[in-house]
Amino acid sequence: MTLPSKPPRVPFTVKGWHVAAGVVAFFAVVIGVDAAFLTLAYRTHPGQVAPRPYEAGLIYNTELERLRVQEALGWRAAIEARPDAVMVLLRDRDGQPLRGLKVTATLLRPATEQGRSVLILNETAPGQYLGSRAGLSGAWDARVDAEGGGHSFVAGRRLTWP
Repeated sequence: MTLPSKPPRVPFTVKGWHVAAGVVAFFAVVIGVDAAFLTLAYRTHPGQVAPRPYEAGLIYNTELERLRVQEALGWRAAIEARPDAVMVLLRDRDGQPLRGLKVTATLLRPATEQGRSVLILNETAPGQYLGSRAGLSGAWDARVDAEGGGHSFVAGRRLTWP
């Protein structure tokens, strides 16, 4: 007795619905990844750089003029991160220390508005101003404002504490 033989196997062939399913799957993956990236990008940075961008644009020329006047004044600042403190050295055009100024430092996080603080710096030596705040760690943008003798000066620097 002989066993019935199996019918010959038909080789696999690509049909139209295989191609259509592949194209649909490809575009579904691309659209899904793009949607995920767009959502993450929007949630981490909504695009607003200044709190009031229109008003910032209106005073742009005033800010440029303030920078020209400051450059002509010739003052220079060195801003340093000290343990739990900010130290600022202020010098005039000739390198002499600037004494008796009212100096403040505004600390901002580079990526968020949380933690913003204003320090009043006290003169500890001629031209050296120091302000302290406990708990400083990580990166901060420091903006130093100095006023005295009818002049004002602004300097900035990114500081990093361990």
